[in-house]
Amino acid sequence: MFKDPSLIGKRVLVTAGASGIGLKIAQGFIEAGAQVLACDVNLSAIEQAKTQFPSMKVTQADVSLEAEVEAMFTVVDQELGGLDILINNAGIAGPTAAIEAVALVDLNQTLQINVVGQFLCTKHAVSRLRRGRSPAIVNLSSAAGHLGMPRRSVYSASKWAVIGLTKSLAIELGADGIRVNAVLPGAVDGPRIRAVIAAKAASLGKAVEEVTADYEQQSSLGRMVTAEEVANTVLFSCSDLAASTHGQSLAVDGHTQALS
Repeated sequence: MFKDPSLIGKRVLVTAGASGIGLKIAQGFIEAGAQVLACDVNLSAIEQAKTQFPSMKVTQADVSLEAEVEAMFTVVDQELGGLDILINNAGIAGPTAAIEAVALVDLNQTLQINVVGQFLCTKHAVSRLRRGRSPAIVNLSSAAGHLGMPRRSVYSASKWAVIGLTKSLAIELGADGIRVNAVLPGAVDGPRIRAVIAAKAASLGKAVEEVTADYEQQSSLGRMVTAEEVANTVLFSCSDLAASTHGQSLAVDGHTQALS
């Protein structure tokens, strides 16, 4: 995975860092010599991640709840002694359905985690990042954050909001030397996308294999991307090699031009 000397000793918080893309990002920072604290809402995943990476600090937190975010940053202060890098990775897939079938509770939950969660973590991180070394924020958006996606309107709306948040924060925090970027993965191979594909296949009355092929053909490379490819882009954007990369939407999607 990506390594650069500028990441050595960096104090990093990764939300939803105990599984999937978040765990791969946390692993990359650990291997690069950073100090990492991963939060996650899933206690079982936290325990497994800690077993896999004993040097990683962990805490349980629901980033959509401000009281839990505040408690998480108390742990950040205790375990890391400050913060240099915030990775806003926590998010959920939201409902897969036609707009008229989407329940308001599902819309609210998706926005609360995917958008409010990033807002809350950034809100409480900024004072610490201002005291950090070459501070950076990376917000995880999605290819659905710059492309429309039928039957995934709630998820897409939340990820477009992440881009707006990123662009605005880049302007607001640039003078403080805090770089802010968004990373936009395409379809990332793994359990989460497989669950999304299964739900979409069921809603359309199609075979899972047919919908899987549709997802693979969305990109010019004709395949899904890997969690490691996403993590490498995140690590690069936090390194000094990307010192002038700021306010950007960095796609890791194999050149995806449309979502189906």
